[in-house]
Amino acid sequence: MMNPQSERGEEVAGLESASNQQEKVTRAEKKAQSRRRILEAARDVFFRDGFMAANLDEVAEKAAVAKGTLYRYFESKADLYVAVLAHNGDVFTQRMKEVASDGSQSAIVQVESISRFYLDYWVRHPEYFQIFWAIDNQSVIGDLPGEVVAEVARLWKESLGVLSAVLSSAIRQGDLNECDTWEVANILWTTANGLIQSDSIQARRELRGQPLEDVFHDAIRLILQGLATPSSRLGT
Repeated sequence: MMNPQSERGEEVAGLESASNQQEKVTRAEKKAQSRRRILEAARDVFFRDGFMAANLDEVAEKAAVAKGTLYRYFESKADLYVAVLAHNGDVFTQRMKEVASDGSQSAIVQVESISRFYLDYWVRHPEYFQIFWAIDNQSVIGDLPGEVVAEVARLWKESLGVLSAVLSSAIRQGDLNECDTWEVANILWTTANGLIQSDSIQARRELRGQPLEDVFHDAIRLILQGLATPSSRLGT
């Protein structure tokens, strides 16, 4: 028969363990909330002022944290900037997968649906498109932490993987000739990004002469037509 004192001791130990566990959860929740507030505040400041002019003192103030706390979550201004831009990356990739998985369409039509989604997404969310500028201009903003670049690369590779898989399906369905689908996905991706970026520069818009949407979809169609089989359903 268990000693009453022993029972009480176990009960107290159990309560202490539960209390410690609850304290750990509370600390984790507080950290998550602080990080979320910092990201939200940084987004407002970065997207209003741009990277170079953004003031981290203002970010800390808007997030209601000390500046030292901000640096416990993000190593540098560049780290925080890319974290803000990459925050929506998984949402974008998931939405792209949904567009690509529409079973009512042939794979070649899915490719065109992805291109329409891509243009529409970046036109509606131009602030997130700055992520390309951040990665391509490390000489301006400073070298980004390796894990930040790796995370952005992961998001890009996942998106390109979705497009590459749909291109492979289009080959199996007889609409495209055999090709390196990863290479073609990269060509389509680079072309799309270049055209979208050109829209932010007045001189390039004037040189283009046509609305971005028209040129964008014509460019994607021309690349696909170069790979199309004689019996392809492209454009039908």
